[in-house]
Amino acid sequence: MGAETDKLYEVDQEFRDSISTVDEDGRRVWVYPKKPTRGKYLKGREFVTYILMAILFAVPFIKIDGHPFFLFNLFERKFILFGVPFWPQDFYLLALGFIAFVVFIVLFTVSFGRIFCGWVCPQTIFMEMVFRRIEYWIEGDANKQKKLDKAPWNSEKVYKKGLKHSIFLMISFLISHMLMSYLIGIDRTLELIRQPPSEHLSGFIALMVFTVIFYWVFSYFREQACIAVCPYGRLQGVFVVKETIAVMYDWVRGEKRGKVKKNQDRSDLGDCIDCNLCVHVCPTGIDIRNGTQLECVNCTACMDACDYVMKKVDKPEGLIRYASYDSIEKGTQKIFTARKRAYTVVLTLIVGLLTFFLLTRSDVETTILRVPGKLYHKQENGNISNLYNVQFVNKTFDDIDLEFRILDMPYARLKRVGDQPLHVKANELLDVIYFIDIPPGEIKKMTTVVRLGVFENGKQIQTLKTKFLGPAM
Repeated sequence: MGAETDKLYEVDQEFRDSISTVDEDGRRVWVYPKKPTRGKYLKGREFVTYILMAILFAVPFIKIDGHPFFLFNLFERKFILFGVPFWPQDFYLLALGFIAFVVFIVLFTVSFGRIFCGWVCPQTIFMEMVFRRIEYWIEGDANKQKKLDKAPWNSEKVYKKGLKHSIFLMISFLISHMLMSYLIGIDRTLELIRQPPSEHLSGFIALMVFTVIFYWVFSYFREQACIAVCPYGRLQGVFVVKETIAVMYDWVRGEKRGKVKKNQDRSDLGDCIDCNLCVHVCPTGIDIRNGTQLECVNCTACMDACDYVMKKVDKPEGLIRYASYDSIEKGTQKIFTARKRAYTVVLTLIVGLLTFFLLTRSDVETTILRVPGKLYHKQENGNISNLYNVQFVNKTFDDIDLEFRILDMPYARLKRVGDQPLHVKANELLDVIYFIDIPPGEIKKMTTVVRLGVFENGKQIQTLKTKFLGPAM
């Protein structure tokens, strides 16, 4: 919220110069959020969480013709997306897809703020829907957690803390295995589990490192991942504008604040009864009534809590709701602004280009390069020859037999070193060395362009060009 808002009601401006989870001395302020009110937004987030969790844990087990549905094997440079294999040679598609994703994120954030963080982000889902709930179940609500942390180490504290952190470790261990299954496949992950660590020491160490990282993030680092580390949260200040829809407090309706008192005349007061429940349930410890803040992850906990209070005091719901600054201040909401239209046009063009490249992507990719450091060689029969490295990449899950021919030059000869059939195994590459021979009488200049074709089952699937070097004429 800006200076215009400050004119409508008095706001403590200190929140602009600090974050709620760090005190004046720079020490961590531990956040004890109150258990969220079970309102419509929490129910909606639970439903989305169940779907996303099911997808997360099911995808590694899904296979198409025996191959993973999704694999991002950085170690062996093997990538499968939606059952389609991709190679490092397809990196331009990955780069274009990443650019499209970034533009989409910008457009989405300009329109809806950090709604992704509250509803879809794995950090929020695991923290609030899994680890935090286990904490509530074992240690109780916020006040009980504070009391337990301050209590001496007795049998109750040892039992509850030990149980909680043991479960945290087990879940972190499970998450690390799921992550590993996306990297190396579920079959190899299960193989790591069944065999002794000594047989797969590097894999075992990687699993342990991932487990420790996840455990540390969800048991200690927590909201700091969203506040201090996540670049998306930092960029929010750049993307969010007055038309952006986000979790907003309706200061026009809510101010001036005042506690509810018996037989009180509230004609000069707003609907906010200053109960601070919206602050108590916030997992990042902010007061949403101060306006949109970097720490807000749009988790909707304050919205459910405020709606619950409004029902109790017979006031309309929505004092804290999804809204934009303009819709609260002016009472109107302009959805499709010029800025959003520009982002939409750019995104449409990039997606269109990416779609074109995907549809025209070849199953076989061939690269031909002259062997470096060599010019040409004169054969015993007088022909001039050049030596080439040729690489065939089979991007499919089936073995293929290919033919490699020179086009439009009947006098030129193409000979493979070794002279074996050109058989490329599934999802692999084949490096071959070729000679191109041309009679000297056909060489008219030092550099001749030679066209070659790659054929599968008699059908030409790719055309290549290379340069042939000959003697000066």
